[in-house]
Parts: sequence; structure tokens; C-alpha cells
Amino acid sequence: MSDIKLLKTDENSKLFDTTGMFFKEFNSDYRQIRYYTLLVVQKAPPEIKEINLLEQQISEIIKNAVKHGNKCDINKKVKVWYYFDNEKAQLIVEDEGNGFKELETWNSFNKKRINCFINQNFEEMEKYVSFRTKHSDENDSGNALFAAVEYWNGGVVFNKKRNKVAVLKTFPKKRHGIDMDSM
Repeated sequence: MSDIKLLKTDENSKLFDTTGMFFKEFNSDYRQIRYYTLLVVQKAPPEIKEINLLEQQISEIIKNAVKHGNKCDINKKVKVWYYFDNEKAQLIVEDEGNGFKELETWNSFNKKRINCFINQNFEEMEKYVSFRTKHSDENDSGNALFAAVEYWNGGVVFNKKRNKVAVLKTFPKKRHGIDMDSM
């Protein structure tokens, strides 16, 4: 159970350091999320593997800020800091909302979900297919967070208010086409 990845709150995490990062600010226009994502991901070098997964993950974080944080209020802003190189992708997204108050509930839900999978208790796992809160709509399932904790292997960290999230993805180092991390 100790290897289960959890969402964390740590105001002082090094992942919140914006030194050397690019910055963009967007209106909370749900129809523009794909465009906002492309503006951010265009800075990623082509050498980064999984560019489509990276784009999807960035889109989900921006979408959560627009939809859940700012409630699609066009007058509210989403701030995005980002940095990419051949070895890492780092992103910080902040909205003007009240924060992700269900973080501990989500962590508990995810632990139970993963335990069911590990123990191959698929009947019990039916209870943990979708994470929903009283604020969820028919399109919410929590799947973006399940994918996020797996994809962002350097961590998923929220500030104290939980309206700002920092994530890090590290990529294997390559020299002359050889994956140095697998050696």
C-alpha cells in the first residue's frame, strides 16, 4: 500500500517554484480549453515522449480549473506556469475558486480502488469506478485524477487553499538513442 500515489497539500513544495517558467493567464472559457492547452504545449520539445499524453494531461488540469475552480465564469482567470525540456515537464495551474475540498476523500477512495484491483476483488471495485461529489455532474468521474497521479511521476501537489496545483513529469534521459534510465 505504501507505493500508492496520493494527492498532497504542501505549500512549500519545490514544485511551486516558478523560477524560469513561462506564464500565461486565461479567461475561464470552457470552449477555449483546447486552444489554451495548445498554447502551453507548443513550448514542449519534440524529443519528449508521450506528447499526446502530455497534451491530454495539461488539458485536464486546465479544464478542472475552468470548470470546477472558476465554475466557467468568464470573468475569472486561470493562471498557468509551465516549463519543458528533454527531461521534464512542469506545470502549475491556479484558479480563483475555493479549492479542492475533497482531497482526503479522493485519496481514501483511490486507496480502496487500488486495493480492490491488487486483491482482484472486482465485485467490490464496482463501488470505486467513478469518484463523485455533491458538486459532480453527469460528465464527472474522477478519472482525470486517477490518470494524473500515474502520469505526473514527480508528484501532484496542491497549495493550502487547494486552488493551485503543481505537477511534474520526468522523462528518461537519452544519449544516442539509448534510454539511460533503463540501463
